[in-house]
Amino acid sequence: MRLQLCFLCFGLLLVSSSLQCHGLLLPLTNTLSSLRPANDTATIHRLLRSSSLRSAARHRGRRHGTRRAPPPPPRHRQLSLPLAPGSDYTLSLSVGPPSTASSVSLFLDTGSDLVWFPCAPFTCMLCEGKATPGGNHSSPLPPPIDSRRISCASPLCSAAHSSAPTSDLCAAARCPLDAIETDSCASHACPPLYYAYGDGSLVANLRRGRVGLAASMAVENFTFACAHTALAEPVGVAGFGRGPLSLPAQLAPSLSGRFSYCLVAHSFRADRLIRSSPLILGRSTDAAAIGASETDFVYTPLLPNPKHPYFYSVALEAVSVGGKRIQAQPELGDVDRDGNGGMVVDSGTTFTMLPSDTFARVADEFARAMAAARFTRAEGAEAQTGLAPCYHYSPSDRAVPPVALHFRGNATVALPRRNYFMGFKSEEGRSVGCLMLMNVGGNNDDGEDGGGPAGTLGNFQQQGFEVVYDVDAGRVGFARRRCTDLWDTLSRR
Repeated sequence: MRLQLCFLCFGLLLVSSSLQCHGLLLPLTNTLSSLRPANDTATIHRLLRSSSLRSAARHRGRRHGTRRAPPPPPRHRQLSLPLAPGSDYTLSLSVGPPSTASSVSLFLDTGSDLVWFPCAPFTCMLCEGKATPGGNHSSPLPPPIDSRRISCASPLCSAAHSSAPTSDLCAAARCPLDAIETDSCASHACPPLYYAYGDGSLVANLRRGRVGLAASMAVENFTFACAHTALAEPVGVAGFGRGPLSLPAQLAPSLSGRFSYCLVAHSFRADRLIRSSPLILGRSTDAAAIGASETDFVYTPLLPNPKHPYFYSVALEAVSVGGKRIQAQPELGDVDRDGNGGMVVDSGTTFTMLPSDTFARVADEFARAMAAARFTRAEGAEAQTGLAPCYHYSPSDRAVPPVALHFRGNATVALPRRNYFMGFKSEEGRSVGCLMLMNVGGNNDDGEDGGGPAGTLGNFQQQGFEVVYDVDAGRVGFARRRCTDLWDTLSRR
């Protein structure tokens, strides 16, 4: 079913022609919905295991450093789009001229700052068995016919190459020395860029062309990367980080300064993916416009990160388990000049990662409370999923201790039980549940080497909250929501 519903945005100018817009809400695909059968025990175990491994890989890869510079200052207005829930959340864009535009589904990732997708010819190594949005295995399309390579002299080329001098980049592009010295290398293309995630990498060319957010909304000179080679990354990514190449940074100023999403809870079950998750670009502070109160939010300030300015880093001060408040390790509360420390709020990582000492104290207190309530350990489930501790458990049990995250600025986020303790069936058919937080160090306790963020707030713990990235005000906010109701409210406007 095709939806095209207007609401929420006022006087937005994204295309060359004048366009009065009240916002658009569109349905999107998701990775879980393509799995059949998606709700059997073996599938849920496989999803939990792969998500735990991928979460650890993303965090550990991030601790070895990457790129970029912050975006220019924005203004405000609002556009809403939906996300497809699953272990990864996807949104759809169109590329190319309106008459021949093609749709691409991209993973939403607030932990990176590049928008890219596969372009033919495309080679993907170690991509067998990787999930794709909607189970779509169609061949990548050639680079959009209306797009062109950006110049080696472009500031965005420099941003893509870790702020390398344009003279170096133009020399790599084989621009003659006399042209380099006279700033006359505009006709030479930006060299291919290498971009790495914790669980994969790619080599791509930067291009500029038309990218559509909806049928009647597009950005004419959007900079994106066409990947021709990738490692374990068969699907493109819409980077929503704070760098100049990210999707929000390239929108009209009225949309780039504040966005939010509300992730519908799924518990790795496709039958819970009835509604899309709303993504709101230019998220308004007007309660009448959004249908939800701004006063519902608790806000925590963004931490400056001189080495990784594209991260949304915040300070985690403590974790509460039951009635006990456990102080977080000091490195979770600050980012040093080398970019080490803090907690990254990341839509692209599934499970929250905590440094070893903090995780151990949280897990020990959780285990103590569960033992006091006479729950017994389910060690088999721990081996099957990569999560721990796990317990024999019935959904009717109400003795599972509450868990809350305490961020700087007196911002307490009390997690719904399903966000930190998910029930499912073991291989023996018994009902079990596991703590859905993870140790950065894993079993080898070696994941904290190399610097970088001390922790990651994953998307599983963000389910059932509207999370607002208020770049203008330098803060991130959280508010409990029924995300399906929020979707319904927005789609009626």
